[in-house]
Amino acid sequence: MSKKNIKDLGLKSRALKVFAQLMWASENLKARVVSLPGKYGLTTSQYAILDVLFHMGPRSQKDLGNHILKTGGNITMVVDNLEKSGLVKRERSDTDRRFIYVHITEKGEKLFSEVFPLHIKDVEEEMGVLSLQELDELSRLCVKLGVKQGGDIKK
Repeated sequence: MSKKNIKDLGLKSRALKVFAQLMWASENLKARVVSLPGKYGLTTSQYAILDVLFHMGPRSQKDLGNHILKTGGNITMVVDNLEKSGLVKRERSDTDRRFIYVHITEKGEKLFSEVFPLHIKDVEEEMGVLSLQELDELSRLCVKLGVKQGGDIKK
């Protein structure tokens, strides 16, 4: 296929256009919203791990990686840094010593409890340009796109 035909195909593809718009909107929204944890000395991944542990309780590192869509090596580094800061601790399972679970500490809960309401406020402010009906439709479409190839539903 010639270069011109490929360019024409790209310009005519509604799916490609919508995909580009979705990525643009997502990156812009993300850039505006994720800056808050940084003000508290947290990376986006660290904040996401504290969020999972706060709301769901202790988890294995593998489970944490699945929840925040990060690789095992990355999760190990992030948990190491959270542990050094005293925000999480690792504990071996009582029933199977091969399993190590990550727990949020009292210090981690305190920090997350301070940041989370501010994060909600930021997200609500950013998403406030959409009506409740538009939010529901966007949620439905995100789930539909996310599970197309058998992915987990992350709500």
